[in-house]
Amino acid sequence: KHNDANGEDNNDGDNNNCSANYGEEGPTRDVEILALRERQKHNLLATLLFSQGTPMLVAGDERGRTQDGNNHAYPQDNQINWLSWELDENGAELLEFVRRIIALRKAYPILRRGRYLHGEYNAALGIKDITWLSCGGKEMQQVHWEDRGTRCIGVLLDGRAQPTGIRQRGADATLLLITNAHTDTVEFTLPAVPEGRYWMRLIDTCAPSDAKLPSVRFGVKYPVAARSLLLFVLKIDAPRARSVRQGLGALLDVAEDPLSGKHP
Repeated sequence: KHNDANGEDNNDGDNNNCSANYGEEGPTRDVEILALRERQKHNLLATLLFSQGTPMLVAGDERGRTQDGNNHAYPQDNQINWLSWELDENGAELLEFVRRIIALRKAYPILRRGRYLHGEYNAALGIKDITWLSCGGKEMQQVHWEDRGTRCIGVLLDGRAQPTGIRQRGADATLLLITNAHTDTVEFTLPAVPEGRYWMRLIDTCAPSDAKLPSVRFGVKYPVAARSLLLFVLKIDAPRARSVRQGLGALLDVAEDPLSGKHP
């Protein structure tokens, strides 16, 4: 913490700060450190928006606002506390990224379920609502959880396992979220999923924002860059896709807006 400006000899504010400067404290001209700091902003914001529950953002987080290390800026009426509306290139790019991940959260109800995830096996469908995966693409076992060297993990959220309370059973998408906190690239084997065809990448915090959305086959060892987060969506068989669309269409036919009398 850097609370010297508060006039309390830096004794105020919480001393337990889970932070990292990546080689230099405060402002730096080191290109690699700056790039890593920007990527970590993307990683943390995506982790928040792709988590269950209600995401809470402090104003300015979406543009990379800083308080210069002051974690208890209660007496400051200056640039430490003010929110600057002037966006630099990094701030503008981060803002656009936050808009993008909010849109994904809205688009996929599995990311904002109204019911708890239990990891219970659905015998009828042969799947679980949530499965934690090791980098080998297999379900994590106790030995993996106890391995202190584990820094790369995947979570498979299968919207077909249970209803979310938002859409009909089996209509939600299936997503694969991978996080890598290693300082090196890790090869992650993309798992095969029943009735699926391939994975399509939606987010890679180590890829340019305008990068294409590649499709990736099951079993491919995907290189997950150091300190990065990825989100994939499962592409399902055409017959299955048609039945899902038909089911959603039937829902819309009966779900009328009581105020306007029009279909939503």
